Amino acid sequence: MDALKTLSRWLSTYTSYFIIAVAVITFFVPDIFSWVTGYTQTVILGIIMLTMGLTLTANDFRILASRPFDIVIGAVAQYTIMPLVAWTLTHAFGLDASLAIGIILVGCCPGGVSSNIMSYLCKGDVAFSVGMTTVSTLLAPLTTPLLVLWLAGERVDVDAVGMFLNILIVTILPVALGFGLNALLSHNASFASARDVMPGLSVICLACIVGGVIFSIHDVLIANGLALFALTFAVVFCHNTIGYILGFACGTLFRFRKAQRRTISIEVGMQNAGLATNLASNFFMATNPMAVVPCAISCAWHSISGTILANLFVRFDKGEKEKANKKMNI
Repeated sequence: MDALKTLSRWLSTYTSYFIIAVAVITFFVPDIFSWVTGYTQTVILGIIMLTMGLTLTANDFRILASRPFDIVIGAVAQYTIMPLVAWTLTHAFGLDASLAIGIILVGCCPGGVSSNIMSYLCKGDVAFSVGMTTVSTLLAPLTTPLLVLWLAGERVDVDAVGMFLNILIVTILPVALGFGLNALLSHNASFASARDVMPGLSVICLACIVGGVIFSIHDVLIANGLALFALTFAVVFCHNTIGYILGFACGTLFRFRKAQRRTISIEVGMQNAGLATNLASNFFMATNPMAVVPCAISCAWHSISGTILANLFVRFDKGEKEKANKKMNI
């Protein structure tokens, strides 16, 4: 068990590198993840959400109740900034319907689970981060289908009811199950040890989803070449980066503390691209196969950029501390 805990910590620390490695390997050997399709992919995403539920305690919900203003601002920012930025970028880059629905799906999904880790690494407000992720996830069965229908309905037919049921099953039920298990068994030593390896399992599951998506779009990527990848990555990069900037600006506008500003920046910018990938595969693959491409690229890039941003925040703190020490020594 100690070895598994060590592996879990390593995977949590080097999530972005692990996801990149899996993505590169799968591109050259796509059959490795040929089994990650359909219901298997849905189950894997459910496991990721279960691991999130296992981190929640009754105290987290008490925090939500005690800080309603912060959470409301965060949730509104989550479901306005990223969807509207995604929609704007689809028109600015002139994306076709398939790629457009992919980036809009990413924008309309709740915050990513790994955002909590990034908030911790950069000395953000972890309780606020967990609160934002929890609330955006709870709202997702309603807000995500409606926003996709509103923003992408003119381009493609959107099964809003089907998406609602899918998100309910894939996110809310596993999160509720994880929370219930944590509430009942948190004092059990064996359960606590097993819970400690869940972050690593979550990273492995995310890598499987990315690998499965790359397998499913491998032939299309090969046929369309580097130009398609470069265009899609440019949109994903802009979407993610603008989300970080506007999230931080939102925190500044409402006079949040430094730790909260960092957290809302990360929470808004980092989306649950794994969920977007699942939705694209289940609802748009038949008619718009390229919709999963922005989702898959976002899966990898959001983890990478989140790590980079967290490190930049930490370096900024070190620089400020060094400047303060120099002034004291003068």
